Amino acid sequence: MLHEGDATRGKQLFADEQRLACSKCHTADGTARKVGPDLFAIGDKYGRREIIESILTPSAAIAHGYETTVIETKSGDSFTGIIKQAANDWIELIGSDGNLVHLQTGEIEHRRTSEVSLMPEGLQAGLSVQEFTDLVEYLVTLKQPASSAMVDHGMPNVIQTLAKPIALHPFHTEEQKFEHPVWFGPVPGETNVFLVVEHESGKIWRFDKSSPAGAKTVFAELGAYQKGTRGLLGIALPPNFRECRKYYFSKQRVENGKFASYIVEREAAEDLKADSGKPAREILKFDMASANHYGGGFEFGPDGYLYVGMGDTGPQEDPQGHGQDTMTLVGKMLRIDVDHAENGKPYSVPKDNPFVNRADIRPEIWAIGLREPWRSSFDPLTGDLWAGDVGQDRYEEVDIIRKGENYGWNVYEGFEPFSNRYRKEGAQYVLPVFAYGRKFGVSVTGGFVCRANEQSSFYGVYVFGDYQSRRIWGLTQRNGRLDKIRQIGTSPERVVSFGRDAGGELFLVGYEGTIFKMDFDCAVFE
Repeated sequence: MLHEGDATRGKQLFADEQRLACSKCHTADGTARKVGPDLFAIGDKYGRREIIESILTPSAAIAHGYETTVIETKSGDSFTGIIKQAANDWIELIGSDGNLVHLQTGEIEHRRTSEVSLMPEGLQAGLSVQEFTDLVEYLVTLKQPASSAMVDHGMPNVIQTLAKPIALHPFHTEEQKFEHPVWFGPVPGETNVFLVVEHESGKIWRFDKSSPAGAKTVFAELGAYQKGTRGLLGIALPPNFRECRKYYFSKQRVENGKFASYIVEREAAEDLKADSGKPAREILKFDMASANHYGGGFEFGPDGYLYVGMGDTGPQEDPQGHGQDTMTLVGKMLRIDVDHAENGKPYSVPKDNPFVNRADIRPEIWAIGLREPWRSSFDPLTGDLWAGDVGQDRYEEVDIIRKGENYGWNVYEGFEPFSNRYRKEGAQYVLPVFAYGRKFGVSVTGGFVCRANEQSSFYGVYVFGDYQSRRIWGLTQRNGRLDKIRQIGTSPERVVSFGRDAGGELFLVGYEGTIFKMDFDCAVFE
């Protein structure tokens, strides 16, 4: 028997603290003031089936930034909750009861992230089928309202889809699929040889495509990670990799009850087919407020320097204002020289960085005001540095990152003001090239500008996607403003990253294990 849902009855159930107590942990008005994720646009973020699954199995897919943290103190007490605020010497947890616990870092003996959600299982057990259907119907109706700021800046309410989408061709056999890959790229100086980074296994694979079948061998094993957002997020290979044999990646660990992230340098063996086994060298350390938003996107620019996109490290809403704090490296785009040591550090700061010789700003900083730059890349023709910056609750954005500019977080999210707490008098905030709301997706994945074929209609188009909705878009811009945006395809798997080979051909990395070569010849960007 089919049941029609009634959103009005579902709303009453949502607010009924005696029956479900959903409203004790979740807001639905965009304020995000409680322990659980705000649900004001849940109907845009997820389909009906995903909403049902999240109620039935809340620990299966915990919302990013709402991972459960377990803290044990030196006095033997244990606290479980979501990190609400954190600073160098203290941390604040909010528990499922809504109460805040304030702890000094020095009191902490152990700290870990749990794979079990604070939301208990079995909430539906006390509901009839009709009541459960009503609750789901109410959640489905929670959608993000239209924004005048988006319209004023040329953001379309509807993104047109190409008459014929681009094609995605698996780049390897089904047997060669990877385990949660997050990065794919060519080995400089070699033909048809690529590296693939797996998120949680700690493995980097060497994939030699010079033969039709392709050969998949282990390049490095760097140690497995706990499931979740921590793990290997990407690598960077310098243009002279064949000569220096160095490569760079980030890793995270807990030190004295605090999270820390490092940019690490390792060396490949002389034949370049595997890691040398020599000890790693730590280049740069980031003190993190929580176990999320730690960037993971870094690449060498055309100038030979390493550009590091670092997130604000959380917690949600950046309560300590890391994005605007110029004395911390988190929430920034950095630019460093890893080939030369200086002032006791294993790197140096390029003399033309925008804030060199400023006492009030760290000299490593290239640009500020970022939340979680997930994948950035240089346009090989113009030198523009493009980035996808993951949003908070309302908007995802695409930016062109330029020297010394401020991209607004957490004063702005997308085109809209977010908070005035860290707004500085006289500060100039650069608005994104493009921003989109929850009906299009929930987590932007930055991509690349197409430059492989000058005769293609996609030449000069920036290609990017959304991890959750699996939509793939292409856009063009003029003077930093959106010119044209089209949905150019849909991925069979969640879009976690893109890649570009030595010839400029583009690839899509599906988180479920497949690397796809992107075929633009069958489509027209119009």
